[in-house]
Amino acid sequence: MAFAQRLQEIRTGFERAFWVANFTELFERLAYYGASAVLAIYLSEQLHFSKELTGWMMGTFGFVVWFLPVLGGALADRFGFRRALMFAYLVMTVGYFLLGSLSAAWMQTTRQALGDKWLVLGILMIPALGPAVVKPCVAGTTARASKENVRSMGYSIYYTIVNIGGTLGPIMAWMVRKQLGWGIENVFRVSALSVFLMFWVTLVFFREPTRSGEEKVASVAVALKNMFVALSNFRFVLFLVIFSSFYIVFWQEFISAPLFLRGYVDPNANADLILSVDALAVICFQLLVTYLTRKIPAFPAMTLGLVISSLSWLILALYPTTIGLIVALVVLALGEMTQSARYYDYISRLAPPGQQGLYMGCAFLPIAIGYFIAGPLGGYLLHYFGDVLHQPQRMWWVVTGVGLMGAVLMLIYDKIFKPGESKVGAEAT
Repeated sequence: MAFAQRLQEIRTGFERAFWVANFTELFERLAYYGASAVLAIYLSEQLHFSKELTGWMMGTFGFVVWFLPVLGGALADRFGFRRALMFAYLVMTVGYFLLGSLSAAWMQTTRQALGDKWLVLGILMIPALGPAVVKPCVAGTTARASKENVRSMGYSIYYTIVNIGGTLGPIMAWMVRKQLGWGIENVFRVSALSVFLMFWVTLVFFREPTRSGEEKVASVAVALKNMFVALSNFRFVLFLVIFSSFYIVFWQEFISAPLFLRGYVDPNANADLILSVDALAVICFQLLVTYLTRKIPAFPAMTLGLVISSLSWLILALYPTTIGLIVALVVLALGEMTQSARYYDYISRLAPPGQQGLYMGCAFLPIAIGYFIAGPLGGYLLHYFGDVLHQPQRMWWVVTGVGLMGAVLMLIYDKIFKPGESKVGAEAT
């Protein structure tokens, strides 16, 4: 297909809601990844939480962020994407603002009464509710507001935009924290401002996408029933559980890698800025990787991505340096690019009419499970290999092993259940 023809398809294949939703997702991701880039450092170095507690706190926060899209997607199918997005952006505004206000005088009485551990955990649960709604809404909008011939490209665009936000977020955190000298807490306040502005963009510009022949979910009860029906599909849920191994490997980037770098390599390293490398690599190479892997069926492409990302951490095991981490993040991104757009397209095509929000919400379950395990695992490995054995680089062999075991389970799943590639296969060229 000629480039000009493909460009014309892109121009005419998406409704306005697609572009508005993805624009707001850009700034939501900037806010999320900006906060995430400094959260482990903030908990460990400023609040003086132990490595294990920091890992547990990060894992719990990430689990809520990525588990609740199952419920958020079901409710978005009922109430509509526009109202759900507006609600989410207001909730995140409050949560990030409170997280950035822990040192304020008006918070001291609450800190003394509850203690930092439970207060911080409670506050983290507030902004965690926002992405739970935003993610299935934007992914569902991409499904509803994209014509069939450009839907796979739509998810590549969506994923690229997500990673633009993922790149700008850590850069924003570094600029606010170090270049401007405002400190980590103001990173959270800038995140709050970012999502508050997206509330107004959604209010003014977003219009609900629809597909002919689709009916709105009749009630909250029906939405919840649909959720349980989807989660009662054993083969579907088993696939989601197995694929969570990818995210056990992936989330070490934000959980243990910053603490490993500043604790055992360079205490003055700009870990937040370095974390922009992964997303920047995705921006540069996502469309190229999508093109090069277009003939690989979806399921093998996802398995290959898991293997590549798992092996990336061996670079840091063999070369525990700042440069080693940067190279590892680039390889991690290559695995991420190989599987991610194909994964979302795979899930979207399983969704019955009118349930795109629900099924795209279910698509985030592996991310939630992965985060929940990755947090405590990363904290334990840092403590055991770093503080006890004084060989911190050995922890990355364990992380790699977890990912490769997941890839083996993916191959077994493929042999037993033989997912229907005729229905969910590679994009035709």
